[in-house]
Amino acid sequence: MNLWVQNMKMRSKETGCQVDHWSTPQYVYDYLDDAYFHGRDFFDPCPLQFEVKNDGLIIDWGPINYINPPYQRVGKEAFIRKSYEEFKKGKLCIMLIPATTETEIFHDIIVPNARVELIRRRIKFRGYNSRGEYVTNKTGQTGSMFVVFGKEYKPIITTVDISEYERKTHPRGRWKTKKINT
Repeated sequence: MNLWVQNMKMRSKETGCQVDHWSTPQYVYDYLDDAYFHGRDFFDPCPLQFEVKNDGLIIDWGPINYINPPYQRVGKEAFIRKSYEEFKKGKLCIMLIPATTETEIFHDIIVPNARVELIRRRIKFRGYNSRGEYVTNKTGQTGSMFVVFGKEYKPIITTVDISEYERKTHPRGRWKTKKINT
């Protein structure tokens, strides 16, 4: 068993959660497609089915990237740094990460260089819980945010409500954003 899989199966000291391997729900992809992808293909450097030969921290990324890294601090910070490096090469990198705004990496790398969208409600992830049951309504212990490193997006912090994508009661392409600072 490789180190990554062992890491995913070990109890996280930070979160208390036995697993740190949850997939992005479809409604998040729907929002991202309307807001950023516009039907274009994207590369996922840390897919749910991880393979050592495709380690997203080592390989080059595509021109458009979606990153939902493990929420543990070490893995998350490594992918934030890699996203920032890929952005400096002219690539678009959109991350879904915990909204931990008190960290150095948030203040030193994210705020001056990225568009930040604080997500109004907690995202319901999909995956296997510590009892081995597949669940589709597991939320993280904190809220989440989108971090967008891209030359066409100026650094700003906003909020976004993607709940209508989850409910699927409103037409796609409509969401609320609220500007916090410029």
